[in-house]
Amino acid sequence: MDLSLLSDLNRIRSSRQAGILITELSGGAQRLVYGTDDFASDPLADELARRFRSGKSGRLETDGGAVFLTVCVPPPRLVLIGAVHITQALVPMAEVAGFDVLVIDPRTAFATEERFPGTVLEAEWPEDVLKERPLDAYTALAAVTHDPKIDDFPLQAALRAGCFYIGALGSRKTHAKRLERFAEAGFGPEDVGRIDAPIGLDIGAASPAEIAVAVLGSVISALRKGPEAA
Repeated sequence: MDLSLLSDLNRIRSSRQAGILITELSGGAQRLVYGTDDFASDPLADELARRFRSGKSGRLETDGGAVFLTVCVPPPRLVLIGAVHITQALVPMAEVAGFDVLVIDPRTAFATEERFPGTVLEAEWPEDVLKERPLDAYTALAAVTHDPKIDDFPLQAALRAGCFYIGALGSRKTHAKRLERFAEAGFGPEDVGRIDAPIGLDIGAASPAEIAVAVLGSVISALRKGPEAA
């Protein structure tokens, strides 16, 4: 492998970026496609999009011969704003599904080790935590506090960072007021249209555990099928 390509791959891995190394199996020629690239005109565009979502490497037959796609994507991360009952149910399910989970809630009565044993938990304001743990395209964010003083900042940060899933708890009336605040902050209809609200799959969920299942379903759907499927 060309040393510059190896260096680029190592940088991708260390900075939570994504890339696919395409190797021609006949002659050994290689090229690297970044997840941030506009690869719509690439002859392998559809397959590249699928591989970025699945994270799976493998051989591919093309009109120009066989290639091997080495896929490098960061582990998916789920950031939960609000250490509430839904979050208590959602954390273990998300971890079993393979997500790195972070819970943020400045309310120290909720964000306790007793309620979230073994969980990466930050009892700080989201704006402070996200300075040190910035959001990215392989992060999902779910805001479930019902408190705009806590939820609004991370939701707006997620929109700016291009998180693959953004969800917010609340009724349609609550979300309509949220949209008014976000419009005043400069977010357009296309931006706020990315927020899944009311949050989660429409499965008639009622209990905190059922809502957690609905949220995780939406997150996984957005990760594997694209944000438009959430």
